[in-house]
Amino acid sequence: MNAPLQKIEIVLAAPRGFCAGVDRAIQIVERAIAKYGAPVYVRHEIVHNRFVVDSLAAKGAVFVDELDQVPPGVPVVFSAHGVPKSVPLAAQARELFYLDATCPLVSKVHREAERHHREGHHILLIGHAGHPEVIGTMGQLPDGAVTLVETVADVAALPDMTGRKLAFITQTTLSVDDTAEIIAALQARFPSIEAPRKEDICYATTNRQAAVKAIAAECDALLVIGAPNSSNSLRLVEVGKRLGCTTALLVQRAADIDWSKLEHCRSVGITAGASAPEVLVEEVIDAFRQRFEVSLREVTTATEAVQFKLPAALDQPSAKAG
Repeated sequence: MNAPLQKIEIVLAAPRGFCAGVDRAIQIVERAIAKYGAPVYVRHEIVHNRFVVDSLAAKGAVFVDELDQVPPGVPVVFSAHGVPKSVPLAAQARELFYLDATCPLVSKVHREAERHHREGHHILLIGHAGHPEVIGTMGQLPDGAVTLVETVADVAALPDMTGRKLAFITQTTLSVDDTAEIIAALQARFPSIEAPRKEDICYATTNRQAAVKAIAAECDALLVIGAPNSSNSLRLVEVGKRLGCTTALLVQRAADIDWSKLEHCRSVGITAGASAPEVLVEEVIDAFRQRFEVSLREVTTATEAVQFKLPAALDQPSAKAG
């Protein structure tokens, strides 16, 4: 007779998973393939999730690092993270047909940066060096127009900017709490610095962090389903640990779970970064059911109904992409 399975409660955070910007970007690739036929080229990962990228590749998407890898006569899509202005200019120079899948909330930060620049401000960008979104945002303006700030210590290390007009903007996928500390440091050092007219950290990042805050303290462990290069997913792990859930782990899918770390758990929280599809959450739950007697509970802290329009070109009669 088999021994009874250990009981475990899974606490699902909601909202979790896909945001409107990610959903839009994936739809752009899928609709482009349907309209123009395969292959459709995509510059960089459309979103930071290997499962999504592989799924789109199976449908006819070809992912490349740079535009010089795109042959003439085929459509190319720019990723949801945004691109420097040099990228569409290079596409135009080669007469490539392109679709821009930049999240509208990232585009909002781009326009904000341009406005500050026109008004004579030097811009301080709060973000992570090397992240595609940061590269894209800094690439909206001439070299030297934007200074990147990653930490409170970076604020203290900034040169004297007395007499200069200053403004700050932020990456959309940052830790809400960490960013608040950096903004406070900026405003303390530069009292006249101009803030965004509306919060730059996107609704989805904020909502997913709030949902983790609501469950982390009551869970013995937290699993965040997401990619290691996904900023918003990494921030969810950090939020969980900050709220006292020391066993907060990032996993790309069920096969990545280190079950030895969950042996003595009675409750496990599960969430997913904004680029992770719900099918991966279901896969993880199924893996738990193979090992435990599972009870499920969902904690909802917000309801999302945001939708973004697709590029007009995808609704127009089909024409040769090149």
